[in-house]
Amino acid sequence: MSKQTMGIHHITAIVGHPQENVDFYAGVLGLRLVKQTVNFDDPGTYHLYFGNEGGKPGTIITFFPWPGAEQGTIGDGQVGVTSYVVPKGAMGFWQKRLERFNVPYTIMERFGEQYLKFDDPHGLHLEIVEREEGEVNTWTFGGVTPDVAIKGFGGATLLSTQPHNTADLLEKVMGLEFIGEDEGFIRFRSSADIGNVIDLKLTPIGRGQMGVGTVHHIAWRAKDNQDQLDWKKFVRANGYGVTPVQDRNYFNAIYFREHGEILFEIATDPPGFAHDESVATMGEKLMLPSQYEPRRAKIEAVLLPFEVRELD
Repeated sequence: MSKQTMGIHHITAIVGHPQENVDFYAGVLGLRLVKQTVNFDDPGTYHLYFGNEGGKPGTIITFFPWPGAEQGTIGDGQVGVTSYVVPKGAMGFWQKRLERFNVPYTIMERFGEQYLKFDDPHGLHLEIVEREEGEVNTWTFGGVTPDVAIKGFGGATLLSTQPHNTADLLEKVMGLEFIGEDEGFIRFRSSADIGNVIDLKLTPIGRGQMGVGTVHHIAWRAKDNQDQLDWKKFVRANGYGVTPVQDRNYFNAIYFREHGEILFEIATDPPGFAHDESVATMGEKLMLPSQYEPRRAKIEAVLLPFEVRELD
């Protein structure tokens, strides 16, 4: 038996104040807030989802905003950089936009591609790359129009405590294709047209510390519930301990920690984000899973208010 993931389903990170988070990802980057709900394991904390207009797998970055929490350290055992892909010719727009909002950036090259590198307000490392592949994001917000809008993930850079073991997992278990090596990174690619490029740093840089400004986990795509169960058996057969299936309302999830200490999730594409509210109204109000609905008033009293707003 062999398996091949289509690529990244979502990436989940820890950040600070929710208004700062929303201002940056919606106000500056122009992404759509497709879902506001709570951390199912800690309902006193938001779980915010941003993506393209339809909230499709491969476009979704999610956040646990913990105001006042300790700052983390990006390092081995984590996703080090989250990459976003934009249409060809859009890089100049994004340089000007970052300058307009006083976001420092640098330009670098990797595997023959030019990257615009910057941090979000809470310290997460991000980058933008131009590619032809990936469907246009039809969402328009705050001056970000479909011709330049972020299409979704270009991929991610992984930092591992055991890079060669992680490389082995990516190729032989997750089914990614080895592309090559460049300047201390190995590149892998999945079959999808978005969320499909994974760069793995070959030398450890020191163990990361979870906290604000760090990625909590990276999730890979499963086609449906049966595919996920097949993944569960396959991952376990390759020597990894896997959690039971967790119902996350918008997808089912299983988790395992690979040998380089990065937390992996495998998440189902369905049912998606529009099954409990319409596509047109996604993200406009707090949605709670059924077990927390009776506690809505108490939960809303604890959560800090925020608004999605266009920035001057």
